[in-house]
Amino acid sequence: MNAVELEGVCRRYGAMTVLEGLDLSLAEGEVLGLFGHNGAGKTTTMKIVLGLLAANEGRVQVLGGAPDSTEVRRRLGYLPENVSFYPQLTGRETIRHFARLKGATQTQADQLLEQVGLAHAADRRVRTYSKGMRQRLGLAQALLGAPRLLLLDEPTVGLDPIATRELYELTDRLRREGTAIVLCSHVLPGVEAHIDRAAILANGRLQAVGSLTDLRVEAGLPSMLRVRGLADGERRVRDWQAQGLTARSLGTDGAEVAAINGHKLDLLRELLGEEAPQDIEIHAPTLEDLYRHYMQRAEGAVQ
Repeated sequence: MNAVELEGVCRRYGAMTVLEGLDLSLAEGEVLGLFGHNGAGKTTTMKIVLGLLAANEGRVQVLGGAPDSTEVRRRLGYLPENVSFYPQLTGRETIRHFARLKGATQTQADQLLEQVGLAHAADRRVRTYSKGMRQRLGLAQALLGAPRLLLLDEPTVGLDPIATRELYELTDRLRREGTAIVLCSHVLPGVEAHIDRAAILANGRLQAVGSLTDLRVEAGLPSMLRVRGLADGERRVRDWQAQGLTARSLGTDGAEVAAINGHKLDLLRELLGEEAPQDIEIHAPTLEDLYRHYMQRAEGAVQ
């Protein structure tokens, strides 16, 4: 059973369509990165999964049931982008309040404060918390009740590099334990290593979905091979350019060449068979490269 199944989902506000024909699924123990520009439909999608908004058309199934059912909601965790708490309560009072609402124990609430690094500030009022500390408190409330589906909207906002690394270590562990996770973030380089698939939205439509490997093949973006220690780097570049490849010199003994799908191994065999370069670096298209590609394609389709 998939944790989330969306089929033909549409959402409109009057004459404005914010989601159109969205087909998307999420398996148990999978992390899906949900990406798009502001207004692309990411938050609307998350609210439909949470049962906070109803789809005008299409089928929505979450953890085998309706998203607005009490049983399903008890197994969901949600961290909104702009988390807000009552400032006069302490961190401990806040998390215990949410624990009562979720049916979780006070023991688990206190353990989560420890887990997110707030045990030292548990009895301070939330109004004294920094933005990063409030974000950690929001993450703790999202984890109450050991949710089987976790939705995180910009979870690294306000977190320093160490806290960000700890957050991703936590999501990696939850994934191994079978928790399904939807993760929205504008910090694409940081999230790339921690998702199984990426879904890219633009103008309310799904532009692409798949593993980074699959999206690289679909997009046809080249990998860049950077070579050092060539006997004649400039000659090598001329040869590649004569073959129709995009290449440039990196000094007298270095070169860079773009390897389109299927040609990377051929280029490596050529380099290693004819001479022994000192170093070869392979740079595959990043998540940011893929995002830019699909956004530009979507903009071209609109024009």
